[in-house]
Amino acid sequence: MTEVLADGPVLLDVHDGIARLRLNRPEASNGVDSVLLKAMHEAVLHGHALPELRVLVLSGEGRNFCAGGDVKTFASKGEGLPDYLREATAWLQLVTAALIQLKAPVVTMVQGYAAGGAGFGFVCASDIVVAGESARFFSGAVRVGMAPDAGTTVTLPQVVGLRRAMDILLTNPTLTAQEALGMGLVSRVVADNDLEPATMELAQSLADQPPLALAATKRLVWQGLGSTVDARLAEEARTVSELSGTADSREGLAAVIERRTPRFTGR
Repeated sequence: MTEVLADGPVLLDVHDGIARLRLNRPEASNGVDSVLLKAMHEAVLHGHALPELRVLVLSGEGRNFCAGGDVKTFASKGEGLPDYLREATAWLQLVTAALIQLKAPVVTMVQGYAAGGAGFGFVCASDIVVAGESARFFSGAVRVGMAPDAGTTVTLPQVVGLRRAMDILLTNPTLTAQEALGMGLVSRVVADNDLEPATMELAQSLADQPPLALAATKRLVWQGLGSTVDARLAEEARTVSELSGTADSREGLAAVIERRTPRFTGR
């Protein structure tokens, strides 16, 4: 295992193609500030530079995944809060974009609360979300006189539909894990004690898949948001044709024919 960031507000290690990115402010329920967001952006960019990266697992240390913005930091800025938020939200936007643009799938593991622009937004910007049965999800921006950020005004309607997204963002309900599962906000709900092993088992199963195909599928889905089906058909066809010429594609077909486990190399 390689520890890339072993200390600070964000931890990052990489082992056998699986990167674990952990928010590390448990005393503040992993509430984000500009320092954490800068470190998180650096960590995700490091993932972009790793050719061997197969999957990134995003999680938070302590009782909660992420409680959103650090309200104590916000309150301490006084009249300087607008300037501070311009900086913090700029970093939040960069992190969100970097997660979505990462070639490897992002699997987010949620315990406790996923709240606010950051916590709720990171969930919406993830590819697969695994939640513990006691997890809770909360937008909360309007309640404190803010507006949603981290791209949730686009991603949330795509995930749960326009009417449900409006209800969530305007009335700020606290959603249980099962409610989140029912509306498609999360992918899977598991027992709290099984959260980490279930998430890592999923990450390993993704790491065993052909990485070029996973990356292409992720790109097509995210780039397709807001597009018509007709507009995506040509790009899908081009991508399928391109992938068919890869060694992984040939290996996958051969493994099916030979009834064996494929050995993907990312080429």
